[in-house]
Amino acid sequence: MIKAGIIGSTGYAGAELVRLLVRHPEAEVVWYGSHSYIDQKYADIYRNMFQIVDASCMEDDMDALADSVDVIFTATPQGLCASLVSEEILSKVKIVDLSADFRLKDVAVYEKWYGITHKSPRFIAEAVYGLCEINREKVKGARLIANPGCYTTCSILTAYPLVKEGLIDPMTLIIDAKSGTSGAGRGAKVANLFCEVNENMKAYGVATHRHTPEIEEQLGYAWGQPITVSFTPHLVPMNRGILATEYASLKPGVTADMVRAAYDKYYEKEFFIRVDHQGRPVETRWVEGSNYVDISYVIDERTGRIIMMGAIDNLVKGAAGQAVQNMNLLFGLPETEGLDQVPMFP
Repeated sequence: MIKAGIIGSTGYAGAELVRLLVRHPEAEVVWYGSHSYIDQKYADIYRNMFQIVDASCMEDDMDALADSVDVIFTATPQGLCASLVSEEILSKVKIVDLSADFRLKDVAVYEKWYGITHKSPRFIAEAVYGLCEINREKVKGARLIANPGCYTTCSILTAYPLVKEGLIDPMTLIIDAKSGTSGAGRGAKVANLFCEVNENMKAYGVATHRHTPEIEEQLGYAWGQPITVSFTPHLVPMNRGILATEYASLKPGVTADMVRAAYDKYYEKEFFIRVDHQGRPVETRWVEGSNYVDISYVIDERTGRIIMMGAIDNLVKGAAGQAVQNMNLLFGLPETEGLDQVPMFP
């Protein structure tokens, strides 16, 4: 059995990791780390774990964790993992970091967009960006995984085949994305109160959202040179889900058959990516509680653009599910192990 420790197990992403790992056939959680709930019973914090998890929360001690587990998941705010990781720790244990600390390869870009000093820039080069469908082979041999962001997972995977195959001009790419409120975390914030969110929709982080450089960097690798995108996130009054609607200009001469062939080339054999070639709009409710990515597209012949649509559960494929998918790859397990849940509805 893989022994797993979670730093930040009482946040939404951490709790989702617990939900997935307690039923994983090849893994067990032996350390429920939490800065805020040390010594409290985990099931008293999340009552869905009553009579399922009997453990109490422990402190966020990465040094002790490295001697106790095979893999550490850090579901923490930006900056914490980078402040704790060391060569000694990485020599003992695998780390899957759900924060943004190691996602961006240019430390100056990270410090600009996140507004903090990076504490471990020496590990940035070796960290593997854990978008499994694209970096699968690199993940398998890594010590440190940078688990992608939720908006970025949906945004990148939705457009990736067309960027990679040169069927669209990525410099024209516009991403309009919506997220449920769990994406903002469990911390108490006035903007996330029920009366502030209910019966409302709003854009935020306009032209400044921190997932923008992550999307640009990864799609830039696909295209072979740097790109600039317009990315605007929105908050919608639902618990889970991300919907990304993306617009880009098609290259001259690109046909529907070429677009279909591109998606099939990269995703036809991917268990967790479901592409609807009929152009039916994807919906967050059809991926809820699952690790699936639903993608569809429509070619707008009038404008010469393509409209791409992607949907994920932000807490599963956008965070914890993807982290478990990375763990499976790291330890030579089937990628779907513990993750093949059917989406739940209603």
